[in-house]
Amino acid sequence: MSSRERVLERIQKANAKAASSSQLIPRDYDRSNRQSASETLALFEERLRDYDARVFPVRREEVAARAAEILREGNRQRIVVPPELLDTWRADGPEWIPDHELSVDALNAVDGVMTAATVGVAASGSIALQHGPAEGRRILTLLPDYHLCVIGAAQVVETLPEAFARLDPTRPVTFFSGPSATADIEMTRIKGVHGPRFLDVLLVED
Repeated sequence: MSSRERVLERIQKANAKAASSSQLIPRDYDRSNRQSASETLALFEERLRDYDARVFPVRREEVAARAAEILREGNRQRIVVPPELLDTWRADGPEWIPDHELSVDALNAVDGVMTAATVGVAASGSIALQHGPAEGRRILTLLPDYHLCVIGAAQVVETLPEAFARLDPTRPVTFFSGPSATADIEMTRIKGVHGPRFLDVLLVED
């Protein structure tokens, strides 16, 4: 018997042994919300803040004024927006730059981006974007250093299975939990490696 045949024989024996002892993986994890709506929103805010995001609960009619105030306080003046972001969310003050296939250099030169969102997940403090007309291209929320995200309270669920049930499986999706950060190099936390260093969330009350 050749070396190759001996190796393959051992692999076959190992596979047969593993297959005979395999068990069904339990899938009794939470698939629905077990909390009240107010508890879910409180958990969502808590997790986002744990990840260094700032959260601002607002009423629907306050979105534009609060967004302009936050941008002004951060000295962020040139803000890219997806083509169909609601006009009622944009107050006078910042320079709103519609994204019509802006170049990488152009996106690097702005102060940030403002978008809508698809769904929020309280358990993980995550926000999912499916890059529709009000959420923009994926590069919009990965390249600029600052992201101001608007999400409605009704869009926030407790668990990931609930979130996936709301997502369109035919569209791209980007999940993020707070500003981009990594500690891969010598366990030193570095922000802004895979996306914006700063994230503000306007949580719109119904």
